[in-house]
Amino acid sequence: MTIELGKLPYEQDALEPHVSARTFSYHYGKHHRAYVNKLNELIANTPLADLSLEEIVDKARESSSTGILNNALQTWNHAFLWDSMAPDGGGEPEGRLKQMIESSFGDVSSFKEQFALAALSQFGSGWVWLVQEGSKLRIMTTGNAESPLNTDSNPLLTLDVWEHAYYLDYQNDRKGYTDTFLEHLINWDFAAANLQD
Repeated sequence: MTIELGKLPYEQDALEPHVSARTFSYHYGKHHRAYVNKLNELIANTPLADLSLEEIVDKARESSSTGILNNALQTWNHAFLWDSMAPDGGGEPEGRLKQMIESSFGDVSSFKEQFALAALSQFGSGWVWLVQEGSKLRIMTTGNAESPLNTDSNPLLTLDVWEHAYYLDYQNDRKGYTDTFLEHLINWDFAAANLQD
C-alpha cells in the first residue's frame, strides 16, 4: 500500500484572506507532499509498506526508526491540520464540546487565551493541540514532528506553528497567525467529531 497525499477538504483559496492559496501551494503542495514522498521512499520494499499510516507510526516507534517516524508523523499531523481549519470556522463550539471546554478552562475565551499562549511559548518548530483525556480537555504542545498520536491523549484539533505554516502570510507574527486561527479558522465541528465517549 502506498501512503497517499490526501485531498484537501476545501479548495486552496478557500481560507483566504486568512491563509492564502500561495501558502497552501507551499505548505500542502510542497511540504506535506515531501513528507509523503519521503515516507514512501523509506518504507518501499519493507514490511511497513503494507501497513496503514497509524500502524507505521507504531512500528517506527518500537524500532526507533527516526526517519520513518518523523515523516510518518508529519504526514499524519498535516492531514489532521487541514481538517482542524474550515472556511466558515471560528466562533464558539456547541454542545458537549463547549461544556467540556468550560469545565476544563473556565470558558471559551480562557481556552483561546491559553491556546494562544501555548502557541507563542512553543520554542522553534512544533504543534499546539487540543486533546481529550477522559472527561477533561487540555492543551498540549509537541516539538518538531511529534504528536499525541499513540499516546493516552486523544487529539481533537491542532495548529502547526512551524514557520513554514505562516511565514508567507504573517512573516514572523506567530501571534497574528494564531489569533486568526482561533477567531476565523478553527473547526469546532471537527474537534467535536473527535470526542470519545
